Amino acid sequence: MTPQIIAPDYGRHNQQMDEAIRRLDTMGAYKDLSTIILVPAFGSVPTKCVASWWNLFTAPNGKLYRMWALGMEVGEAFSQSIANILAHPDLSKFKYLLTLEHDNVPPPDGLVKLLSRMEAHPEYACIGGLYWTKGDGGVPQIWGDPKDPVINFRPQRPVPGQLVECVGTGMGFNLWRLEMFKDTRLRQPWFKTLNGAEGQGVGTQDLYFWGDARKYGYRCAIDCDVLVGHYDLEGKFGPPDTTW
Repeated sequence: MTPQIIAPDYGRHNQQMDEAIRRLDTMGAYKDLSTIILVPAFGSVPTKCVASWWNLFTAPNGKLYRMWALGMEVGEAFSQSIANILAHPDLSKFKYLLTLEHDNVPPPDGLVKLLSRMEAHPEYACIGGLYWTKGDGGVPQIWGDPKDPVINFRPQRPVPGQLVECVGTGMGFNLWRLEMFKDTRLRQPWFKTLNGAEGQGVGTQDLYFWGDARKYGYRCAIDCDVLVGHYDLEGKFGPPDTTW
């Protein structure tokens, strides 16, 4: 054993109180950060994705609830699950909803970073992590520039470390204010995949939602400091066993 002299140590955080309080304020850990994690799964989930979910940091002693929607089309999975949440006497009182898709690989601090962003930016109803469509030609899922007078869903360029406001988001790793789904002005089902039937055109459930939500002033952004992988188990869109 190395010779040493032991003296009382009252803790690094107490010695740097102002800095420690600043970190607490930034995270908002003393606030209500109750979160429901919703995963639509088609019956199987890649092990690498689940491993990343197990490593997610959560708010210290905050309420957390996990739920899964199995064997359902993704739009139906989101819409029906949220309807069940709002009908539940306890879950309906939660503050946040995290949508986490079966092929997304978030970083360990992804959830707490999104919670911090949402607490700091009440103007946004939803903030998502940055992930790309699969494949060598993948684009960032930061859909549409709200400054453009013509509504569009073209991908925007990420700004490393910054929030980028957009017209629509993907659903892979998004933190939502649950309260927004209590707005009766929003059409239901909230999420609907358009397949060309009934003259509705073709579209994904996420942009179907934002096409309606923005009419009522709801805004969204992507946090380019939360880098999320998009895992392709079978290598259909790129080299096998690759996280994008």
